[in-house]
Amino acid sequence: MLAPNARVLDFPGGWRRLFAIGCASCGVLIDPDADADRCWRDLAGRLAAPVFVPDPEAGYGLDLYTLRSAATRLGRGIRTLGPADRIALLQPHSVRAAQGALYDLDGAERRPVSLGVICRPAERDSVLAALPAQAVWTSDVAILLDAQAAPALAVDVPGFAPGAVRLAARPLAGDFAAQRNALQDLALNDWMLQLDADEVLDPETGRHLPALAALAEAGDVVSVGLPRRNRVDGILSDVYPDVQYRLNRAGTRYVGRVHERPALPGGWPRSFIALHGAIDHALSGAHVRARSQHYEALDPGRGRPDEREALLRPYRA
Repeated sequence: MLAPNARVLDFPGGWRRLFAIGCASCGVLIDPDADADRCWRDLAGRLAAPVFVPDPEAGYGLDLYTLRSAATRLGRGIRTLGPADRIALLQPHSVRAAQGALYDLDGAERRPVSLGVICRPAERDSVLAALPAQAVWTSDVAILLDAQAAPALAVDVPGFAPGAVRLAARPLAGDFAAQRNALQDLALNDWMLQLDADEVLDPETGRHLPALAALAEAGDVVSVGLPRRNRVDGILSDVYPDVQYRLNRAGTRYVGRVHERPALPGGWPRSFIALHGAIDHALSGAHVRARSQHYEALDPGRGRPDEREALLRPYRA
């Protein structure tokens, strides 16, 4: 009997390989007795080439959907080589082993991406103060305060053109999905990256977002996830990579009063994970201890009280 996560891949030249172990985070398949470090070195070398060519003897395998995410770790994107590969990309996880053209995200085709931030009134000034660093990748910013409803008004921020940064208000009212949807509607571009006030995105990570949006469109994707590093009282938490689907087509809708997530037409194949950077999330231990109970009260059965202990536990590689 095959292991529950066993998969077969068909390689060029008629090779067929069975893999019994897969990475739950990235989807790469690996032989049980393979050297993981050696596999990664081999994969990294192949990802640096103009064309990715799989090796059935390398001890690992991946399909095109997984290759797309793996390539982003090195700041690269993929293009399919033919109709069969296009079908495999749009219908993961295919038995067809990945092969495809590779290109650098730097200098690649781009789509404008808006930045959206959800915050409380007391966080407004710190959010505005952090914005100039993000002007290297976005020229449209919307900030949504949890406050009495007010229409969007322009605010001046260094590095941004007049009117590029807008501040609006709407009561959160215990519904995070509704707040994110309202923020999505403030985007002036077809794509928006959302952050909370206690989250930070390195501007160098942001530089690749417009190219990732173009990569997503080419693959009929509407949502891109980024790993999130949760730091509790400054210590990296064991809830990692904690993927957050925050780069979305502006028309994408979130669902769930708490622990909200995008509702994707066609399901998860309309999304992928980018690995070139991460969102940093700063939490206090006191907040972690209180929030599960608060979320449970807002949406019974979805508060994830079991997550509290994992958040309080230091990361274990």
